Amino acid sequence: MKKKPLIKNTLSVVIPTFNEEGNINLMYSKLNETISPLSLDEVEFIFVDDGSHDRSLELIKNLAKEDSRVKYLSFSRNFGHQPALKAGLDHARLDGVISLDADLQHPVELIPEMVKHWKNGADIVYTKRKDSSLPWFKRTSSKLFYRMVNALSQIKLEDGVADFRLLDRKVIQALRNYKESNLFIRGIIPSLGFNQEAIDYVPNERFAGETKYSFSKMIRFALTGITSLSAKPLYFSIYFGVFFALLAFIYGLYAIYVFAFGNEAIPGWTSIIASILLIGGIQLIMIGIIGIYLGKVFAQSKGRPNYIISEKNTNND
Repeated sequence: MKKKPLIKNTLSVVIPTFNEEGNINLMYSKLNETISPLSLDEVEFIFVDDGSHDRSLELIKNLAKEDSRVKYLSFSRNFGHQPALKAGLDHARLDGVISLDADLQHPVELIPEMVKHWKNGADIVYTKRKDSSLPWFKRTSSKLFYRMVNALSQIKLEDGVADFRLLDRKVIQALRNYKESNLFIRGIIPSLGFNQEAIDYVPNERFAGETKYSFSKMIRFALTGITSLSAKPLYFSIYFGVFFALLAFIYGLYAIYVFAFGNEAIPGWTSIIASILLIGGIQLIMIGIIGIYLGKVFAQSKGRPNYIISEKNTNND
């Protein structure tokens, strides 16, 4: 006798939030307006306040008083976007879970299409940004990042993949088994398997506030992503070491030949200093790469939580 397919008709929406007081009420209105026609049995909106120092948490609490579907988690300090996203996913309790940013750049209007793909059998519905109007530097650096990740890891990330996605309950349960202290959820999701489908989107203009991703934060995020997905950068230290050892051996043979059979003087300190600076610089880069991995191992060994919640009104511990 065939099992009846499970009815997927409840939805959690996770919104990581950091200093977004100008966007919260509009985000809630848009979510409510978009999701209400879907006739879902139950919906919850989980705002994760990542240590905001504006009125974000106050506005979220006001929404929670007016609408019992609004839940919130408030961190004791700013832990970062990925821990905030993980906290929301950890506390979501319904059949499907959508995550999107509070800045309104992820188009809420795509949610019905995402839900449709999910109800038709997709376990993961992820989105890919398509926007030729992005500044040249950001567009180029984004492409470079994805190419580096794909070259250095076994997991393949598509260009423009965002943290705007829908995950089925079984995917959430699998994701909860990951106990990494340096989170890169965007890279973990493709490694989980399951039935995954993509939707393209064009990001909206930010409604209020400023981007929280400075250039230095983007660099750190990229390094976290690359080192979280692969150990290949460590092998480069071996390759570089072998390469320059071979060059040094060849140059040593040349120097012996010139000394024994030639009449010209061996080039002096200029070439030596240049070689020392070059090799020394590469050594420092390699030591830095090794240091990043050692730092990750050290952080993981301490077993500290990814986030600390100071307040919440969710129904699960």
